[in-house]
Amino acid sequence: MASISLLNEWFVFSLIFLGIWFVIFIFRKGLRKEMLWASFFTMLFGFTEPLFVPEYWNPPSLFNLAANTGFDIESFIFAFAVGGIGSVIYENITGVRHKKMGRHEMHNKRHKYHLLALLSTFIIFPVLYFLTNLNPIYSAIVAMLLGGIAAMLCRPDLKKKTFIGGFLFLALYFIFFLFFNLIYPNAVQQFWNLSEISGILIFGVPLEELLFGFTFGLMWSSVYEHAMWYRVKK
Repeated sequence: MASISLLNEWFVFSLIFLGIWFVIFIFRKGLRKEMLWASFFTMLFGFTEPLFVPEYWNPPSLFNLAANTGFDIESFIFAFAVGGIGSVIYENITGVRHKKMGRHEMHNKRHKYHLLALLSTFIIFPVLYFLTNLNPIYSAIVAMLLGGIAAMLCRPDLKKKTFIGGFLFLALYFIFFLFFNLIYPNAVQQFWNLSEISGILIFGVPLEELLFGFTFGLMWSSVYEHAMWYRVKK
């Protein structure tokens, strides 16, 4: 199923997102620091790919790595790209800027669960993965959704950015997937394990991919501000 061709579907999928990342990085200089911070951190998620292969999908990959090892180069490219895009998509659309929170604000009693809120997704996912029979994609979706909610409870000043960021990334992801399906009309049926998930396709896009897009955007759109104690300028 997988191919060593440099033009396999998963490789192209990842490179197009990387291309979007570079366009934003080149033309929005003020967002570069946030993009790099988020991208290098998110790239580590590439190590989770064996948890999803083949339970969720079985993509083609360079040198047949996904089928043979569960890991693949494409996952690291994709994770790097979507992390940077997701973290700045709200700023890129609205043009808002950041300002550092004051020390007094940082010690607000609401923030005593700051670290727990930041780590909640990474705590919830392994609990769901090891203690339930859910397909890994559902564990990831639930973990990111709860992580996004935890972030908004800890940082209500970021609620608007977090919520709208989720929908903006979902819109980008959905539009991108539609074009991808035009280029590779059989990719979803070939590589996604539809019998193990809902099997619901929305204009050819698996429902789970759209849920991933929204919850990833929800969790990741404000992670930089949350972690680095920034607020959005009004």
